[in-house]
Amino acid sequence: MPPKRNAKPKRKLAKDRKPKRKSCSMCIEKITALDYKDTPRLRKYITERGKIVPRRISGNCAKHQRWLTEAVKRARVIALLPFTAE
Repeated sequence: MPPKRNAKPKRKLAKDRKPKRKSCSMCIEKITALDYKDTPRLRKYITERGKIVPRRISGNCAKHQRWLTEAVKRARVIALLPFTAE
């Protein structure tokens, strides 16, 4: 039989840990409706290239992410927000 090795507790690697979920900023502020004319708020959720930031990065809940995409698309059609980068 092989000799026993020192039994050290295994540490979790950084890749095994899940990062803490960001809480939905709209739920915290208790927003009841997201308006497409509120461009400063919408610009926070758009990249420099004009793409909508995904839910896993923005931290929004599913309901508010749907509201956000709808508002951004409406603002783009009315030319309040750009479709692409300049």
